[in-house]
Amino acid sequence: MVKVTVWNENRHEKKNPLVGEIYPVGIHGAIAGFLKEAGFDAGTATLDEPEHGLTDDVLNKTDVLIWWGHLAHGEVTDEVVQKVQQRVLDGMGLIVLHSGHFSKIFKALMGTSCDLKWREADEKERLWVVAPSHPIAEGIGEFIELEKEEMYGEHFDIPAPDELIFTSWFEGGEVFRSGCTFTRGNGKVFYFRPGHETYPTYHNKAIQRVITNAVKWAQPVERKRPVYGNAQPLEKIKEKTNA
Repeated sequence: MVKVTVWNENRHEKKNPLVGEIYPVGIHGAIAGFLKEAGFDAGTATLDEPEHGLTDDVLNKTDVLIWWGHLAHGEVTDEVVQKVQQRVLDGMGLIVLHSGHFSKIFKALMGTSCDLKWREADEKERLWVVAPSHPIAEGIGEFIELEKEEMYGEHFDIPAPDELIFTSWFEGGEVFRSGCTFTRGNGKVFYFRPGHETYPTYHNKAIQRVITNAVKWAQPVERKRPVYGNAQPLEKIKEKTNA
């Protein structure tokens, strides 16, 4: 069974009564809940736990890590970020949600600022499926429509994605690359834009389906990382003689 760990800083739920009402068990609890219903072994980890809940034991047992953060990116220790990055390079899948675009781990893996335009104006968002044959889009129609969401707009300062699955249009006119895949080492990374904390986005069945599909896609491939460094020849090398 695929082991998923859903990481959330869990700060909005404590500070904002509206967020606590929408997600009474936290954003992490809501996501873990529908993943369990889908048949995954899903657990949670939060910022204020020792080692942010991402101990060596937890990370070593995690096949796919889901990351949601916003208020407290800077409180995540560099040591934990380095451990997560190494696990991704070794093959662990990583799904970064919404404002996790500015997390230390996503920036480390992208190597860019990961900055963007944003606006909170209760706008309609329409996520168009631009790669209909991709497994992350399985079961999704031509688009997903969200009545209210926070706007993210281009330019999104990330490397060119390996694959672009969703492109968003917002009521105010902006567009955004909302579903992007990357490979880093042996690991697969998926960035998925929707999920502002004051909207019930993660209760939307289509959004749940995308995240569920992404977990299946991002799970590790059973192979070891390539061997690097000085290498012995596979064949005998003929001695070279001076002419």
